[in-house]
Amino acid sequence: MADPILEMRGIKKSFHGVRALSNVNLTVQPGEIHAIVGENGAGKSTLMKVLSGVYPHGDFEGQIRFLGQDCQFKGIADSEHKGIIIIHQELALVPLLSISENIFLGNEQATAGVINWTTSFVKTQALLKKVGLKESPNALITNLGVGKQQLIEIAKALSKEVKLLILDEPTASLNETDSDALLELLLELKRQGITCILISHKLNEISKVADSITVLRDGATVASLDCRAEKISEDTVIRHMVGREMADRYPKRTPNIGDKVFEVRNWKVHHEVHAERVVIKNVDLHLNRGEIVGIAGLMGAGRTELAMSIFGKTYGRDISGEVFLHGKKVDTGTVQKAIENRIAYVTEDRKGYGLVLDETIAWNTTLANLKAVSSNNVIDEGREFKVAEDYRRKLNIRSPDVFARTVNLSGGNQQKVVLSKWLFSDPEVLILDEPTRGIDVGAKYEIYTIIAQLAAEGKCVLMISSEMPELLGMCDRICVLNEGKFVAEFTAAEASQEKIMRSIVTSGVN
Repeated sequence: MADPILEMRGIKKSFHGVRALSNVNLTVQPGEIHAIVGENGAGKSTLMKVLSGVYPHGDFEGQIRFLGQDCQFKGIADSEHKGIIIIHQELALVPLLSISENIFLGNEQATAGVINWTTSFVKTQALLKKVGLKESPNALITNLGVGKQQLIEIAKALSKEVKLLILDEPTASLNETDSDALLELLLELKRQGITCILISHKLNEISKVADSITVLRDGATVASLDCRAEKISEDTVIRHMVGREMADRYPKRTPNIGDKVFEVRNWKVHHEVHAERVVIKNVDLHLNRGEIVGIAGLMGAGRTELAMSIFGKTYGRDISGEVFLHGKKVDTGTVQKAIENRIAYVTEDRKGYGLVLDETIAWNTTLANLKAVSSNNVIDEGREFKVAEDYRRKLNIRSPDVFARTVNLSGGNQQKVVLSKWLFSDPEVLILDEPTRGIDVGAKYEIYTIIAQLAAEGKCVLMISSEMPELLGMCDRICVLNEGKFVAEFTAAEASQEKIMRSIVTSGVN
């Protein structure tokens, strides 16, 4: 076997006395796709930030060897100079610049300080061809979908003569088609001799492309698995990740579905920028007490647009239709009115819209229902603490206390804080938009358990998800949305991935 392209030995890293990495070891062979998996907070991203120089030499303990040389990176520029390029989950592209400008940002094709636009254009064309894109180098990033933006990030890495490409949750925001295209590109890069490190929670994707897997748990390496020597099952990986068997991915529940509680009739929504475009086309929807209803559909089908337009009309324009609660017509025209009518919406973007990251758990938990912890418009900090601590314990939010800033929590714990915020508003109808996006298997199960408990308490749950197994595992009924219209509906007993996809591709919505 050839010498490893990368060795990390005895890596230790602490934050304010809290150990994030504890004696982590990682060995990556040249030309392989090496997956790193673990629960949120296991140390995956921290380890990659150590490798890429985000945390410079001297800020951690341990040794990094790359291409047979000891490395002491003082910053990202040092690691990139060696050919180590990291693509973070939050894409680092400038929306109002062109593809070409983004690819060569900080690496401009210039002579004597003057950019050669022709050279930039030609090189960008070649790079776009390598990643399978046909867009013009002059196209603006803002006009491209997330899937294509992810491929442009890879093209940007290729422009820097990458030797080791690190991808942190690259498919977290992608639909199935775009995810498959990205994974196929990784296999093509492998054929070209480029080594990749892939961080992902999607074990089915890892099984498709990974040659080897390193499992982290609680900041330590717990397993190194060779997928070429034998087939590694998802259950094996999960057992290493969570330190226990997970025979069932979803909690067992016996639905107790009651009368109709919530109904949307003839709901129509126009695009908030392009007013002539109808995004939601006269949709009807209802939820029963104690029922979990899923919405399936491809990216762009209008799932989030539907949810946000119902919740305080936070998306769209020229919205028409009616909303009923217990048979009575209600006004959900503003967020405050939606909350007053006991409707809550857990956004898919917890960092951008769900939380105020620089504030504490307590501050975020009570944000949607400040009246309940206030007297004469003054917040009672004692009551706020009691409420937040109660939810911290009930939802098993892992933090030292409720005064911890949410920015320092793992993704799964951040999601629990978002849920706490809306549960404290005492909703009857809870809309969950991608409730487990970017969350590891163990934390997903905890979120699923919370959702199941809410349904058992008689809440109506509307669950939007891009992961069909999640919908099939959790929902009592699944509605399929395509091009702004519901095209099929299945009970839990009837539903399957094949039926859902068939209803999408054969619907032919006009």
